[in-house]
Amino acid sequence: MYRYTRFDQRMIDERVAQFRDQVERYRRGELTDDEFRPLRLRNGLYIQRYSPMLRVAIPYGLLSARQLRMLAHIARTWDRGSGHFTTRQNIQYNWPRLEDTPDILEALASVQMHAIQTSGNSVRNITADPLAGVAPDEVVDPRPYCELVRQWSTFHPEFSWLPRKFKIALTGAQGVDRAATAMHDIGIYLRRDADGNVVADVLAGGGMGRTPAVGSIIRRDLPWQHLLSYCEAILRVYNRYGRRDNLWKARIKILVRALGAEQFAREVDAEFLHLEGGPATITAQELGRIAADFEAPPYRQLAADPPQLLEQLASHPGFTRWRGRNVTRHKVPGYCAVTLSLKRSGAAPGDLDADQMDAAADLAERFSFGEVRVTHEQNLLFADVAETSLFALWNELRELGLATPNIGLLTDIVCCPGGDFCSLANAKSLPIAQAIQERFDDADYVHDLGELTLNMSGCINSCGHHHVGNIGILGVDKQGAEFYQITLGGEVGPDPSSTQVGTVIGPSFSAEQVPGAIAAILDMYVVLRQPEELFIETLKRAGIAPFKTAAYAAPGMAVRESESVEHV
Repeated sequence: MYRYTRFDQRMIDERVAQFRDQVERYRRGELTDDEFRPLRLRNGLYIQRYSPMLRVAIPYGLLSARQLRMLAHIARTWDRGSGHFTTRQNIQYNWPRLEDTPDILEALASVQMHAIQTSGNSVRNITADPLAGVAPDEVVDPRPYCELVRQWSTFHPEFSWLPRKFKIALTGAQGVDRAATAMHDIGIYLRRDADGNVVADVLAGGGMGRTPAVGSIIRRDLPWQHLLSYCEAILRVYNRYGRRDNLWKARIKILVRALGAEQFAREVDAEFLHLEGGPATITAQELGRIAADFEAPPYRQLAADPPQLLEQLASHPGFTRWRGRNVTRHKVPGYCAVTLSLKRSGAAPGDLDADQMDAAADLAERFSFGEVRVTHEQNLLFADVAETSLFALWNELRELGLATPNIGLLTDIVCCPGGDFCSLANAKSLPIAQAIQERFDDADYVHDLGELTLNMSGCINSCGHHHVGNIGILGVDKQGAEFYQITLGGEVGPDPSSTQVGTVIGPSFSAEQVPGAIAAILDMYVVLRQPEELFIETLKRAGIAPFKTAAYAAPGMAVRESESVEHV
């Protein structure tokens, strides 16, 4: 993973000192709330429902064991003993004290971490495929390019005050998208052309929130050398024409929709003419310098499917089920990637306590070359585990409560903190997620349902990415009461053409009704599905109508005739 240079470390240390001074001035009354707000937001600090919330950047989801231990130390020392991993591969602390935040940032800086640009109207944490560098379906390792984009976008003076927040994702896999790339302000699909050269298809205008939009490819076959220059052209056009008079119309997706993708692309190409070959052009020397930090670890020569593994699988059904759900193929024979589920029943999705973080760091050093990754689905991942070590790792993860065999299944719920913490939320998310986990706490039933994504957000900002869940749940406020919209048909495909935003099925449900409505939808799926057909496939074939009928016909689901559908 990338290691700070002396320049990087000095820059982060100076930023910590600067923020410490800003906090002290604010506490002395020398800065007003309005003056302090942009300063704290640029350092990841929000004022939430009950206390400040600090969001820490985990660039493209990569952590060393040392860094994870520091996150545990922060949770134990300055929070209430846990942290929440997000869909943007960050971690959030929900209970720090304002006066402690400079000390937290100083502690982060000591392990080459920070909270810069994790909030505010700037380029946020760069995200990527959590299997980058190890996936067999990968044609380009996106990590060096992620790091180039991260360095370019951090403290960029021209883009420090954009019309609205801005998110970028990269992927280099073929036939699959594990980073929801199409739903970003800029999405970058890295691949190789017919001559083997790295090129990018660049997307703009994706996003979730109040008006969800799948982005449009505005440039194909962009040579890698011009990746930063072209992104700069996109941001210049957005900075110039993006709405600043209306918070709800300020995202780039609104601009792309207003101009049309073709006209937006022409505007970007015109701007790119002034930038092509300029200072942001990536040189082979610079790419090589960055790529050197992502060299493969010292893999051993191992045989795939070793005899002892086959014996363990034959003797332990629980291990077999876990391996089938939580273990992924690796490009190096004899190795695999292992997902640590943060979705066990009774736990808030994405949460991990300090003791578990420390234990996971220890396991990463023993089993995966000291590296941990955060996934887009709010789980952790060990990318480089020898198959001969799988059984031992499984046993240790079971003791930690991190071996729930549900990755990609119904109970692998993606969920924001919701109204229990967030001041923006219209409704609580965590109790609904827990109620669903408890309702479907039958491993055999969940496995029989097959792959199925359920995403939940507590407000229209869509931090839980409910728009792209096969089943999506959105908390809404109705005259001071908490209700929940259900959407069906969301899906992250391998490219924009196959990525879909879910459709609202009808009037919202009360909190008590949600688990029953989900159960009725799944019962209809069981009735309608054909052999080997996934939920999303049955939904596409049969349409939403039978699922909607089932949801509202279930016991206790009566809604008022006059109730209208809340639109996203």
